[in-house]
Amino acid sequence: MSPLSDQNVESELSYAYLHAVAAHAGASCSSSGRHMDNAGVDATITGWGPFPDGGYRQEVSINIQLKATIKVPAEVGSSFSYSLDGISRYDDLRTDAMALPRILVVLFLPKTRDKWITHADDALSLHKCAYWVSLRGAQPSTNATSQVVYLPKSQRFDVAGLSVLMAAISRNDVPTYKGEPA
Repeated sequence: MSPLSDQNVESELSYAYLHAVAAHAGASCSSSGRHMDNAGVDATITGWGPFPDGGYRQEVSINIQLKATIKVPAEVGSSFSYSLDGISRYDDLRTDAMALPRILVVLFLPKTRDKWITHADDALSLHKCAYWVSLRGAQPSTNATSQVVYLPKSQRFDVAGLSVLMAAISRNDVPTYKGEPA
């Protein structure tokens, strides 16, 4: 048995980040099993209302495709670019034929492993943060293996952002992809 690879550790930290944000927002977060993972869903977050500025729905669920990277994202206007590997994953995220909304959450970690987490008597800190994007309605890709997508800087995956997203979904206002920033 060998230790986890850096890529496995990045993945585990992204799950920890997702669970921490969901829990702090008062939502549940469950990691997906093999079948859902094969369908491009790494986790599902479920939240319960009433949501501030929310709508009729008192329970909303969101399927999550989760990624982590140490690559420094390129800033394009008010967004970060990210190369999503796997066109089938891209297609799963962009379709509106799924029962639950799906979003892509990307955790950007520091370049060096020793900076990913720090410990102190009063804090355990995971450095940098994640952003989310809905690819619903995005154009089909003409690429064979990957697609560059844009994560708005305004869509940091944090407690406030998750609460706003759940409130929108409770109003049946499912976010759609805005594409490359102007």
